[in-house]
Amino acid sequence: MSTPPPAGDLPVRRIDRILAFMSLGLLILSVVCFFAIIFASGPGGLKQADFATGVWPVVSLVVYVAPPVAFALLLALLISTFVRRGRANKGL
Repeated sequence: MSTPPPAGDLPVRRIDRILAFMSLGLLILSVVCFFAIIFASGPGGLKQADFATGVWPVVSLVVYVAPPVAFALLLALLISTFVRRGRANKGL
């Protein structure tokens, strides 16, 4: 049984959860890809790692693209939350 939220709090919407978990997932994926590149290029890493072929171009692209996209998703979540709270407070 779930208890209703207190009178001052707004319920968490599905889109809020989706944006939050997508942002977190992209950041985790970016960190994993970053460490994969560090491991593969290090002295004890893969001996024949060719970063121009295979999956490596995609891995390096994720490291550059995922953090800004995650930040944009987080900003969208914050803006939508502030707008929704502002509308709820205006109605009081």
